[in-house]
Amino acid sequence: MKRLRDMPDAAYEAITRAKNQAKSGNPEGAEETLESYLRTDPYNTKVRMVLAQILANDLKDRRGSLLQLDIILDLEPENTDARRALVTVLKVEKKNRVEANNHYRILVDQTPEDIDLMNSYAIFLKNQMLDFKGSAEMYERALSKDNKRADIHYNYAILLVKELKDFVKAREHLEAAVDADPANKEARTALDRLMKKKFKNEVKKKGILG
Repeated sequence: MKRLRDMPDAAYEAITRAKNQAKSGNPEGAEETLESYLRTDPYNTKVRMVLAQILANDLKDRRGSLLQLDIILDLEPENTDARRALVTVLKVEKKNRVEANNHYRILVDQTPEDIDLMNSYAIFLKNQMLDFKGSAEMYERALSKDNKRADIHYNYAILLVKELKDFVKAREHLEAAVDADPANKEARTALDRLMKKKFKNEVKKKGILG
């Protein structure tokens, strides 16, 4: 995708003006500025992306934002920024969860090193799709890229405790989370709680984890 300053002057000026309008409290004017430009250059995906953002964030027009993002992806199927934005809008409503799931899958294939995306997808699979096995697989995939991510170890452990009931594995991941980030109070508290409930004999022998 072209950088903003690599674009034609008219497109750059339209985007700059629209952003200033939105920032000053005139998102309707920003929308008109961008739509006016697109009537002369309908294939400019950078302008459409800004329009989609203003529609979603400033005008709360999810339908209009989705339309712009769909157009961008028709023009540029490999545009990961547009697909990420599309997922962000779609996953808000459960009725769109199947479509959001399809776009998540494409994104994970397009950006196989994006650990934050895998973490986000795992949370989505758990909460929206109730696909606990798929969520676990995504956490495993993320941790295979970086085994020092305390937040992912913690999120995975919660899935293991609440949905998969694998307390031994959950303990391993909570311990890994604490090792990776000793200041992580949530992970430490969850580990202490798990030890008291599921590993009472060890707690009696060793005492409560400090």
